[in-house]
Amino acid sequence: MAEKILTLDDLLKMSQPERRQVMMNAHPINVDALDKTMYRGIDLSLPKIMNMILWKTFRKTFVRDPQTGDIRGWNVRMEQTGWEGPGKPKTNSKGKQISFGHYRVRPAKGIKWPRGWKGEQYLDYTIAGNHWYDPGAPGFCPLVAVNSGSNELLLGWEMLKFGPVFIPLPDFWALKLEGPLDVVEPVPCP
Repeated sequence: MAEKILTLDDLLKMSQPERRQVMMNAHPINVDALDKTMYRGIDLSLPKIMNMILWKTFRKTFVRDPQTGDIRGWNVRMEQTGWEGPGKPKTNSKGKQISFGHYRVRPAKGIKWPRGWKGEQYLDYTIAGNHWYDPGAPGFCPLVAVNSGSNELLLGWEMLKFGPVFIPLPDFWALKLEGPLDVVEPVPCP
């Protein structure tokens, strides 16, 4: 019997335990296919008041670092037009996209993850040059393909790491492929 293909709409309607089960199914991502792409991020778990204060949608980007060969990326603050609306980045007074939370895609094998997660990749914000005050600085976030063999829809789990201590948060987010990367940001603290 063929595995059911899940959609963003399915993820939006799921309960937290159902999303956790998708995360635990842990389909690996094709890391090479992430190069030069951007994804619309959709928060799936925060209370509505937190979405109003922070955001419901955001952008995550991916590009191969020519110096290290790693896939790296960053978050972009977005105008809150919804996940089906136009993807319009927020800009500063100089017209530059407002970015934060740089990360590197890392292999997850060999790490003892909370709650028994056993996936292939995670986003490591701790080694990506973020300033200590960056909101993403302690991030250590598992990332999986929702459907086997496809990078079209990804699922992330917000997790923090302080020294050897993991703090898994009850926050999941989806990444829906938007298309090719439009702007490459430099590493904040090389």
